[in-house]
Amino acid sequence: MKAMMKVLGVIILAIVLLGLGVEPTLSEAPSTPPYSGDIWHRSTLTGDWFGVRNDLAAKGITFDMSLTQVYQGIVDGGKDEAWKYGGRGNLTFNLDTHKLGLWPGGFFTVAVEGNFTNSVNGLTGALNPVNTNQIFPMPTGDNLNVPNVSFMQLLSPYGGVVLGKLSLLTPTSGDMNEFAHGKGDTQFMNGAFNINPVTLLTVPYSTLGAGLIILPTKDPHAAIVGISVLQTNGKANTIGFDDLHSNQLSFVGEARVRTNFFGLTGHHLIGGGYSNKTYASLDQSLRFFIENRSIEKQDGSWMVYYNFDQYLYEPEKGSGQGIGIFGRFGASDGNPNPMHYFYSIGIGGKGIIPGRPLDRFGLGYYYMDVKSPKFTGLLATRELLRDEYGFEVFYNFAITPWLQLTPNIQVIRPAQKQTINRENVHTATVLGLRLQMLF
Repeated sequence: MKAMMKVLGVIILAIVLLGLGVEPTLSEAPSTPPYSGDIWHRSTLTGDWFGVRNDLAAKGITFDMSLTQVYQGIVDGGKDEAWKYGGRGNLTFNLDTHKLGLWPGGFFTVAVEGNFTNSVNGLTGALNPVNTNQIFPMPTGDNLNVPNVSFMQLLSPYGGVVLGKLSLLTPTSGDMNEFAHGKGDTQFMNGAFNINPVTLLTVPYSTLGAGLIILPTKDPHAAIVGISVLQTNGKANTIGFDDLHSNQLSFVGEARVRTNFFGLTGHHLIGGGYSNKTYASLDQSLRFFIENRSIEKQDGSWMVYYNFDQYLYEPEKGSGQGIGIFGRFGASDGNPNPMHYFYSIGIGGKGIIPGRPLDRFGLGYYYMDVKSPKFTGLLATRELLRDEYGFEVFYNFAITPWLQLTPNIQVIRPAQKQTINRENVHTATVLGLRLQMLF
């Protein structure tokens, strides 16, 4: 608890110095989508609520609701051939204190998430989920949780502070990439293309934390730096205050910059993190267990990561439409983090077919160097894990702006080599169909 309070004190001091004598900028507040219009062209199914929704948005209050459903099956390989149906609902409440007439630069966010029924994630033998949408807010069971209750305050045109229960995978943060990012509901479905997997051991999805936001050019789209201290044990289904005394913290930094090579939009992102938590070691000695009646531990874990996206064809700069390439690279200590090295590469695009400006597509490949646990004794000759790699292709048909249908195919050589019954786990072919509705 004392360690976390010291770090928070340093962040608050930096924020105060950052904001001295400077009026906060409000030009980068979240934009309001076009709620009005007929059912074929408005952004949401329920529209503007007879004008009430537009009035609330003008005052800085928005409600974003969505439902994503997935029917997905392993048609060959994996641990078992089966089809599963599941889904996730999301409600996000945003409040802009300036538009509400209170004070400039303040933004409150509350997010409620719930998933239901099943997925084939546990049947492929892969470490990366083939249905990312189903692992939020929690990866198992039907659940409804509040992963985000946060407050952000801009104190100058050059930055501000954010604190609270933070959900670290949002449309604008958490290893952001133009063509491969999110929770598996709009672009790729495989987790390897939504966030760098080397980060998952040290950076929880939902946790208590505080951070410093730095805007070197005053424009968050041009360059943004984030520095955070987080509770390592955070979960979406816990508040987190009961565990603060353990002082198990993650320290994370990330910077993203926009580029303009050949007159086309691109981005480069670099980040890294360290956790002081004590983990179970991947290497276990039978003698150590017999003598100490406990498993061997490993103090701390670190990781670094990088990603880029670059448009190759961009008919209108800044429109988000066109074709481009993306890539990711990550590295970790390899123990206790079993995901030692990782890279992915692919191509993505939006609105390239005339008359279909909202359609998306993506094609990607990933490879992950996996460090298998090592044992002495009876299990010494068994290699439980191997390197994992896979492909994914999707096309997102925008039936309307609020209704999108996405067929998807994945081919995964999973990290798991054998089941507990010593049956080999073969390359899995996974077919899927995703339907997303915005309310």
